[in-house]
Amino acid sequence: MPDSDMKTIYNARPRSRSAADMQCAIRVLEGRWKMMILAWLFEGPVMRFSDLQRAIPDISQKMLIQQLRALEQEKVIFRTVHAQVPPKVEYGLTDIGKALGPVFIALLDWADLRRAAKASDA
Repeated sequence: MPDSDMKTIYNARPRSRSAADMQCAIRVLEGRWKMMILAWLFEGPVMRFSDLQRAIPDISQKMLIQQLRALEQEKVIFRTVHAQVPPKVEYGLTDIGKALGPVFIALLDWADLRRAAKASDA
């Protein structure tokens, strides 16, 4: 999207509302583990709880459960419990969660730009 289009979209909103909306969105994603969890869930349609645990070995089971519940409550992910023994629980991205794809790409581009700027200062 050209810079002029982005400025038009941004300028169409009152500043106080834009700032509040961005803070609200960031609050949903903030925390040490949520971005990592979402990054793994972007890998496929669903992921089992045990696979998430293996993919993110530094997170405790309790913290993983808390972060998944928070993301589910915000409607970013969904949870499916299969009635079997042992229980099988799968997580996936909702449409709201999938809509974060372009945001993540933009953040990665921004991180690359920032890294390059820091490297050129060194």
